[in-house]
Amino acid sequence: MSKILVTSALPYINGIPHLGHMVGCLLPSDIYARYMRMFGNEVLYIVGTDEHGTTSEVGALKEGMDVQAYCDMYHARHAKTYKDFNLSFDYFGRTSSPQNKEITYHIFEQLDKNGFIEERTVKQIYSIDDKMFLADRYITGTCPYCGYEKARGDQCENCTKVLEPTDLINPRSSVSGSSNLEVRETKHLFLNLPKLGKRLAEWIKTKEPFWPDVAYTIAQKWLKEGLQPRCITRDLKWGFPVNKPGYEDKVFYVWFDAPIGYIGITKQWSDENPSQRNWKDWWLNAKDVRHVEFMGKDNVPYHSITFPATLLGTGENWTQVDYLKGMSYLTYEGGKFSKSEKRGIFAEDAVKEFPADYWRYWLMANAPESSDSSFSFDLFASTVNKDLNGVLGNFVSRVLKMTASKLGEKVPSDGEYGDMEKELAANLQTKVNDYFKYMNEMEFRKAMNELRGIWVEGNNYITAAEPWTVIKTDEARASAILRACINLIRIFAILSAPIIPQTSEAMLSKLGLTLKDIPLLKGFDINKELSAIKGGTPFSVGEMLFERIAPERVEELKQKYGSSK
Repeated sequence: MSKILVTSALPYINGIPHLGHMVGCLLPSDIYARYMRMFGNEVLYIVGTDEHGTTSEVGALKEGMDVQAYCDMYHARHAKTYKDFNLSFDYFGRTSSPQNKEITYHIFEQLDKNGFIEERTVKQIYSIDDKMFLADRYITGTCPYCGYEKARGDQCENCTKVLEPTDLINPRSSVSGSSNLEVRETKHLFLNLPKLGKRLAEWIKTKEPFWPDVAYTIAQKWLKEGLQPRCITRDLKWGFPVNKPGYEDKVFYVWFDAPIGYIGITKQWSDENPSQRNWKDWWLNAKDVRHVEFMGKDNVPYHSITFPATLLGTGENWTQVDYLKGMSYLTYEGGKFSKSEKRGIFAEDAVKEFPADYWRYWLMANAPESSDSSFSFDLFASTVNKDLNGVLGNFVSRVLKMTASKLGEKVPSDGEYGDMEKELAANLQTKVNDYFKYMNEMEFRKAMNELRGIWVEGNNYITAAEPWTVIKTDEARASAILRACINLIRIFAILSAPIIPQTSEAMLSKLGLTLKDIPLLKGFDINKELSAIKGGTPFSVGEMLFERIAPERVEELKQKYGSSK
């Protein structure tokens, strides 16, 4: 058994994630955590809301709320949405917690003591109309590198280049839209990244065979272009006050304390569960932990460069990321999801339209791993109708209905398996092994293709075996075929559990089983699993697992969520 620490990019507190956010980090991290647990590993899956910075201050201002109350409200909305999506966090915390403050202060003190913090007088954008210094992400303008006209002051999401607000061409306030801005001088603290560059480059080099191209390429691009000192403080009120004399009126930059939040949230979990392992067993001098992170490509620089450098600079043995799964973007019919423009479906609305498993399967089957992918309701309905309803749901329904009508609602006992079942087992074992391989490697689109292929094998088998015809002349043989098919339902439920857990549970319940009854996946032997449910075991037909999405419903959804076509 291994100890596996799973983390996901921490969602910003303001607003609810859309489908792109879900597939970019939250959903793949959940599926990986579930899968690793099914192999008997000790898994700690940590996520939480990212709550500091101007994002929260401006969001609260727009809604006429106190910042703390604003964050409390949205934290609850996030938690409900992820519960509805069946995300299996071990703990869902907050970066604003006292535990994160304590650890942030400790890490800063170590960096300062070790000579990696420097003071600088910087020029910062002040909005005269808004009467406030503007945080980087609340300044919008044209990227000087690629010409993208909606680049933020901290980063251009088009070319991923990290920026300073003063780099932007024609900057304007994202709070009010005002271009009545001026540059003022203010003192801030910086993390001296160049001083940590050699150590960081050596550390990243050890990840070359293991990180996917999206993450490794971005990290190497940063190193090649040359590291620059990174400002870690801001002129704001909402955040952790800086624990250094002369800087008490400033707070730490959200991108300094937010990644530390993984550790702080683990300490929250540990403090609330004192009988569990101590948080340090996962984060400090924890040699037996494998740390896997999931995030969109825009977050990769902070988790492959800035945060690792921060931890290295302490001189302490913090757990670093072993595998960083960077994802590209999911677009909405080729464009952006936008709540303000009412374009695209967001997570909390999605689960009101269809069960979570519909979304979970589609998103992972179309995961934007090596390049961007696009969501449309036409594609969504087609996948649900063909794969979930047509292949998986139809197999389960026809097998149980046929068995019940011909032989009764107990697993048939007569007949022996023959050559067809040997061939079925061999074909399935090959596909199962490939499915495990791709899941282990976090190649989710390939894994979903193998999972669908496993379901297809069941349909191919029953079509070739023709129990509806065989039963007319050889009831024992028909009984063996249907017994194999019922065992296939159990096999499908087990293998599908990380992806579509509610459906998996529904399949098992038809057989009088629960998820607690399923075996560990290590050593999963199809020959053995094809005989796991014995003759005479009761089953129930129950309702269909999925509903077909009609063309009229697709058109209705397009209108409701702002189709561009």
